[in-house]
Amino acid sequence: MEQQTLNGILLMNKPQGFTSHDVVAKLRGILKTRRIGHGGTLDPMATGVLPVFVGGATKAADFAAAQDKEYVAGFTLGLATDTQDTTGQTLHTSDKRVDIAAVRQALAGFQGVQQQLPPMYSAVKVGGRKLYDLARKRQEVERPTREIVVPEIELLDFDEAAQRGTFRVVASKGTYVRTLVNDLGERLGTWAAMHSLVRTRSGAYALEETTDFAAVERAMEAGQMQSLLRPTDSLFLEHPAVYLTAEGGERAARGAVVFPRQAKGLPETPDMLVRVYEGDQFRMLGQVRTLDKGGVGLFVYKNFR
Repeated sequence: MEQQTLNGILLMNKPQGFTSHDVVAKLRGILKTRRIGHGGTLDPMATGVLPVFVGGATKAADFAAAQDKEYVAGFTLGLATDTQDTTGQTLHTSDKRVDIAAVRQALAGFQGVQQQLPPMYSAVKVGGRKLYDLARKRQEVERPTREIVVPEIELLDFDEAAQRGTFRVVASKGTYVRTLVNDLGERLGTWAAMHSLVRTRSGAYALEETTDFAAVERAMEAGQMQSLLRPTDSLFLEHPAVYLTAEGGERAARGAVVFPRQAKGLPETPDMLVRVYEGDQFRMLGQVRTLDKGGVGLFVYKNFR
């Protein structure tokens, strides 16, 4: 198979100790292509679902980054570090004991919309500089909070003797799970640090669907790499499908509005996003918009060709 023909989404189970950038760099070497990117950063400590976009699918990476993610996080109470996880240097310890009922109640308080203060060890930029660059120089700066949403959070287990437990959380883009752990410690009147993190879902992609470097290398050697790649439209299955006529396809190619008679299955709901196909080929993500003369039309939202 010609490497440049590869196109789609590779679901990697990120190994511990790798940054997301490390995964992309290694895959560039294996796949012999530079047209590759990832859809949602994971810390080196973390493992789990990392969607990697190859070929024309790279245009969809930002959409994956914006989707909700699910994690299982391990936490240790009575310990605070400069990174908010156990890879950092210890700042504080406490002998306070907390029972499981208090942990469960405190965790439940994180559900919903809230403001979160990004940690200093993060890629967030303040004044044009990444926070982790400042943190490594032992500099701490004021940084704005950001709105996050936690639709689901639940305690999975807690060992009262060891003061260690795990919880499952579904969170919006921009959520730092280690900061949730840090804040959990504060709510319990003690300290807390994250000791493990697994991303179990990214959007609709589950951990059970992921692969590893060894499987990718075998597929490349066998000329079967394309079979490991999910089609780009698998990222957008929650959106309705619309099928263009030949005339509609010609208009879409020019960036012109496509009228309902040229787009089978076009919804009449303004601002709705739809998957757009020509025949059985995914063409673009389209948006339904109200026309000045009345009715609706289909416009290009993001082209993946």
